[in-house]
Amino acid sequence: MIPVHALEEQPLGGVRALKIEDFLRRIVIFKDLSEKSLHLIANRIQTLTVKKGSQVICEDEAAKGVFFIHTGAVKLTKQDESGNEIIVCMKQKGDVFAEACLFSKTSVLYPATATMLQDGQLFFLDKMELEKGLHEYPELAVQMIEYMSDSLREMTSTLRDVALLDVYAKTVKTLERLGNKFNTSTSRWNIEIPLTIQEFATVVGTTRESVSRVFSKLKKEGIIDMKSRKIIILDMCRLCALMNQTY
Repeated sequence: MIPVHALEEQPLGGVRALKIEDFLRRIVIFKDLSEKSLHLIANRIQTLTVKKGSQVICEDEAAKGVFFIHTGAVKLTKQDESGNEIIVCMKQKGDVFAEACLFSKTSVLYPATATMLQDGQLFFLDKMELEKGLHEYPELAVQMIEYMSDSLREMTSTLRDVALLDVYAKTVKTLERLGNKFNTSTSRWNIEIPLTIQEFATVVGTTRESVSRVFSKLKKEGIIDMKSRKIIILDMCRLCALMNQTY
């Protein structure tokens, strides 16, 4: 794990602050803040450049703050005592992670490990600074509650799919969900998901062999492809149609 202080930090400056403010305005929890409030928060942020494969935070490590993804993608994972890993969720540009450490009375540890799936740039805000901001700006607190509520709703839907659907159905459903998350344009074709088959299997909650069988069928039908440690949805419309048939 690479400590926050060891990551490459960009120099401070007025231009940098303006760029951060512009980005923060597009994050849901900051969208209703006044210009003055947003400027104060932007000045408290550290900018971190992180390489693909680097661990940003580690499960059960002392929680220091919250991260906002400017570029790149992150997977959040948990491990059992045998070292088996499961991907809890994935985050991309504009998402927040490690927010579960805020206002915690029972634990001051990160609940999961965060690893970069792509080279990227993160914005880091110290836990105490953000908690102070939530006290000072009620509109920020409301937006944070809404964001965490939406995240919890998405996670419970994912758990429902993993627990109740068969392998084929939950594979198709997960492809559709991740395709929408990682689609950076309005295109419905050639959407890249930065996961290997093994990593995708841990998201679905099944074996690599089971996912490979479903993927082979979808590849023959021209719906997906796999290359360079990525899953590519060739035709999102056909995948969605397939999902509707599945349910």
